[in-house]
Amino acid sequence: MKRYVSIDIGGTAIKYGILNEEGTFVCRSETPTEAYRGGPSILAKAVDIVTEYRRQGTLEGICISTAGMVDTKKGEIFHSAPMIPHYAGTRFKAVMEETFKIPCEVENDVNCAGLAESVSGASRGCNPSLMLTIGTGIGGCIVMDGHIFHGFSNSACEAGYMHMSGSDFQTLGAASILSRKVAEWKNEPADVWNGYHIFEEAKKGDELCMQAIDEMTDVLGQGIANICYILNPEVVVLGGGIMAQREYLREPIQAAVEKYLLPVLASHTRIAFAEHRNDAGMLGAFYHFMQCRGTLGIYRN
Repeated sequence: MKRYVSIDIGGTAIKYGILNEEGTFVCRSETPTEAYRGGPSILAKAVDIVTEYRRQGTLEGICISTAGMVDTKKGEIFHSAPMIPHYAGTRFKAVMEETFKIPCEVENDVNCAGLAESVSGASRGCNPSLMLTIGTGIGGCIVMDGHIFHGFSNSACEAGYMHMSGSDFQTLGAASILSRKVAEWKNEPADVWNGYHIFEEAKKGDELCMQAIDEMTDVLGQGIANICYILNPEVVVLGGGIMAQREYLREPIQAAVEKYLLPVLASHTRIAFAEHRNDAGMLGAFYHFMQCRGTLGIYRN
């Protein structure tokens, strides 16, 4: 059995595991990112993960999904948010290949999630497709003709920075705004109001929680519509932890998109929810690795 190690580096946790040549997980685990320690610490953690799996048997490749803007040819980070200090310049591909003498490929985490959904998830068979992950911020990925669209300088679909209403898309529409907004309205500590609590209270009829969610979904609808006017995707896939509330969010988001998108476009744009969830980054990193080797087609359903 051929074994591939896949590592998904997020701001909170590093998820990692082994996949076989069929794209099936053999094992998976996770460890805290400890992002405050910065890029060198994260690189060291990734090296340790590969080292441990290497002790257990031969590895055919290293597949990395990571936060930050990625130069996929060099396999390194060229821009990162402040939450991970000294991350820009982290040379994953060079270090891994020099250390372990096996190939390594690196891709942005949202791009990995979008590719995973396109190959075997909610957007399989669709072209083009748009993936948005709604979390602390908002990330985006475009998959066109089976390939991630990177743009001229590997910065395509940084949707969260899109200017809206004197602010930007992720400041107004990310899941993190819910807790701050509800806590402020109720004059209570922010840590009392996480997303799960807000949705539970909204389902019970809490008007402030319902209003906060309505405002968030309205922003999401406007942002999605703006991107759709340019891209005209066949499907928009929504991911991120908050989208676990899909039954609550499905109709409000659909209505918000239809509010801002012309009917002739809205009728041809499907809203879907991510299927791979916590595995999306690792699975997408594996697919990206295989695409770089010219063998991605065998994994498409």
